Amino acid sequence: METQQDPMKDDLPLMANTSYMLVKHYVLDLDVDFKSKVIGGVIVLFFETGSQYRKTSSTGKEVCQSQVDETCKMRASEPCHVPATNASACSSKKEYKDFTAYGKGEEDTSDRNGNHSNKEQTSGISSSEDCCDTENPENKDFLLVLDCCDLAVLKVEEVDVAAVSGIEKLTRLAKPNDVSKELENLRNRIVHELVTLPADRWKEQLYYFTCCSQAPGCGDLLFTTGPWSLEIRKSGIQTPADFPHAIRIWYKTKPEGRSVIWTTDQSGRPCVYTIGSPINNRALFPCQEPPVALSTWQASVRTAADFVVLMSGENSAEPVQLQEGILSWYYYVTMPMPASTFTIAVGCWQEVKQQSSTAPVQTNIEFSLPYSDDDFRCAHVEYPCRFQNPAARLQAVIPYRVFAPWCLMEHCKEHLLQLIPQCLSAAYTTLGTHPFSRLDVLIVPSNFSSLGMASPHIIFLSQSVLPGGTHLCGTRLCHEIAHGWFGLAIGACDWTEEWISEGFATFLEDIFWARAQQLSHDEVKEQQELKALLRWQRLRDEVQNSEEELQVLRPKKESTGELSESGASLVKYGLKAEKSFMQVHYLKGYFLLRSLARTVGEDSYLVCLRKFVHKFHGQLVLSQLLPDQLVLLLESLLEEKTLCPGILQCLEKTYQLREQDAEVRHRWCELVVKHKYMPGYGDVEKFLRDDQAMGVYLYGELMVNEDVKQQELAHKCFAAAREHMDESSAKVVAEMLF
Repeated sequence: METQQDPMKDDLPLMANTSYMLVKHYVLDLDVDFKSKVIGGVIVLFFETGSQYRKTSSTGKEVCQSQVDETCKMRASEPCHVPATNASACSSKKEYKDFTAYGKGEEDTSDRNGNHSNKEQTSGISSSEDCCDTENPENKDFLLVLDCCDLAVLKVEEVDVAAVSGIEKLTRLAKPNDVSKELENLRNRIVHELVTLPADRWKEQLYYFTCCSQAPGCGDLLFTTGPWSLEIRKSGIQTPADFPHAIRIWYKTKPEGRSVIWTTDQSGRPCVYTIGSPINNRALFPCQEPPVALSTWQASVRTAADFVVLMSGENSAEPVQLQEGILSWYYYVTMPMPASTFTIAVGCWQEVKQQSSTAPVQTNIEFSLPYSDDDFRCAHVEYPCRFQNPAARLQAVIPYRVFAPWCLMEHCKEHLLQLIPQCLSAAYTTLGTHPFSRLDVLIVPSNFSSLGMASPHIIFLSQSVLPGGTHLCGTRLCHEIAHGWFGLAIGACDWTEEWISEGFATFLEDIFWARAQQLSHDEVKEQQELKALLRWQRLRDEVQNSEEELQVLRPKKESTGELSESGASLVKYGLKAEKSFMQVHYLKGYFLLRSLARTVGEDSYLVCLRKFVHKFHGQLVLSQLLPDQLVLLLESLLEEKTLCPGILQCLEKTYQLREQDAEVRHRWCELVVKHKYMPGYGDVEKFLRDDQAMGVYLYGELMVNEDVKQQELAHKCFAAAREHMDESSAKVVAEMLF
């Protein structure tokens, strides 16, 4: 059962059981109503069975579906643009419905705590204890858990994707004649075929996602909502493999929902936008919030004709008039991303356009890519990747637009418009291919709680960056552009490691901004040193005046990246309001990267970053070192003449060296011996006893230092192990000791 969380001090729970079922695609069909301050409509989710479980379905066939496809077929995809007619091209066209029609006949069954359920059907279902995991010793029903908060869920149903006209052409599967278990299995196989279509069929895939999302329902599903989740089950279904892989949810947001901000812009016009914290998108739509749930999406959003809808989408949407005074906007994304990166902003924005007399910014840049066509391979799941698109790889400046309230139009024309291509070009010269095909920049209302926020294809900027010249605007723009690579194209596998995103963006904003200004070498150095001094003072102040637990870059420590069996996890201190205003994770990450760059040289370091981007784009990363990386680190430290006991103690504690494999522990023992670190002598003794196949030469190192205590340790260990040692090993060690 969910426990009540204290929003002032507790961790943010990620409830979705992604190890059992994983969302691969969302189709949203929404209305925005400014009078009631509600976004509502329908969302359809398409699933695959999670990677952690190999189950036998009711047909007796073994089911094994991978969460992550290890291979990526090499494809050069064309730019991602779907004709606007695609959204309505299906055989089962859906007429426009007024917002009040959504949930018609569905009573809003809120209880006093704001929870919702179809109570008549869910009798006896009050928590996850009443249903079960996929391990069903008592033959209970499988429970699908989605992240959900501050939503009024009205209805949940299974979608009959097999009813879509022409779907058999996609799957090459014959429809059964009878309505039976065979038909249920067919529906799931159709979804599997659809979500695994090759990347070069992405247009067809989006078309069929639309068609399937509009297919008729084939049975209501039981559901209940709690403070942080929506729990769904189907009576008699006991495994994820047999659970419906396409479900439709009718829901409405609440005006007080914490994922959306209803406000007015600087011109006094109503608007609404989503924010990246504190609870991400779970109060915008039911979803899977853990970063591992990488998905694509498409969305149709309807609102009054005087509003503009901006969204994280690959296409620059053109509105379609549905009826007098109502427009529909359609966006899509084909690169799998965490649901938390989905962003929407609706307001009376106006596009800020360049005056025709203004000279265009020079963007023809000679740039040597850090790889050749022959040796470059993607390692992510298959999608229409820009890194494999020859045209995209030569595009220094992606298409961009600027939107703002009318009262800020002139401010944007004065500085922002000309800065964007300069900063995009600078980013390209540093890291190479832009991960996303276009960029919208929106000046958000004054109540926006930070200077900027980056999402796929769209950046929110505070009005505070506009006055006072170009410096603040340029540096913040560079910071958010850097998130396109670090934070979006490459994400943290554990949200508690936000320094991976913010540290890199802070470090790279200086590089981008210096190149955008075309500064000389001396000017670059002077600017970077000044920024470093200012950041050091800010970091010092935060360290002295904030809670120590909030200063740790990896607050989950050795548990970083760990999930429960179901895939649920938590964001440590994610609900601490003060944490969102702290800069520690930005600044500590920045100084770590700055130190590395100064050690190896900035040019060499940037080459490494480009290679890192090209290898890991489209993937999630952790900061934990792999065993081979730990070996390399320890061998590098072995070259140091002196290491103080405090450093060795910190090294062992940080990397849990006593729990690592024998290769790592061997290097640790060498460090212990070289630096006469007495607290580690027990580790040496244990290694010589338990790892005799690798410990022979440690005896020699114990003897060569001519340290009495180390020589006594060598003799003690040999005396205890000699009787059981291999004859050759014993002979070699004896020659070292005697």
